Amino acid sequence: MAQGRIDVAAAATRRVLSATTDPLQRTRFLPAHVEIMLAASDLGEARRAADELCAIADDFGMEILSAVAQHAKGAVALAEGDARGAVDPLRRAQEVWQRIGAPYLSARIRLVVARAFQALGDEDGAALERDGAKKVFAELGAAPDVAAIEAMAAPAPAPAPAPAEAGPKRSAHGLSARELEVLLLVASGKTNKIIARELFVSEKTVDRHVSNIFAKLDVPSRAAATAWAYQNGLVG
Repeated sequence: MAQGRIDVAAAATRRVLSATTDPLQRTRFLPAHVEIMLAASDLGEARRAADELCAIADDFGMEILSAVAQHAKGAVALAEGDARGAVDPLRRAQEVWQRIGAPYLSARIRLVVARAFQALGDEDGAALERDGAKKVFAELGAAPDVAAIEAMAAPAPAPAPAPAEAGPKRSAHGLSARELEVLLLVASGKTNKIIARELFVSEKTVDRHVSNIFAKLDVPSRAAATAWAYQNGLVG
């Protein structure tokens, strides 16, 4: 998935889960399945996997498993556009990781909470969560995570002038106006399905735009495209 090969990742996780029937064994793979299904814009499958995780956690009464399940539940809710409903399960998961001494996992959840706050228009709350996560990452020596947050907060450079030529306007990055619009929606945390609804196009059309964006920007994933958008002042 980090290489942008979402279809391959989705096929692999579906195959593993189809061959695994023991509930506790399935909990080893369901969290990754949720993450991959969200990346693949299959919200229905992501929701089913998150619900299964929650049901298993309830059956076994395991606090750590419950934290994993609540994290998945919150991430799915956010992807479905329910930012308000995402905050409570994410906070529950974060509290567990804090209590048992897992600061890295707690900080990662704070970044998801930051996205939820941003979707709700609470920029101050989002910044507070990002700053808290960054401090923990720095203390743990998690340099890539620190760099990702710094990229999001980087000051916007002056935009490059668009060439004066006939046809659709394109800037130095080579994105068309529609691709740029899609990139901004991707950077805001929206899934392809939600973007398709907002732009009144098919999900396959959005998939194609996202693939073109990855190719033109030479990035492997949505996270990398988002970081690129922040670094180049397209989002602030």
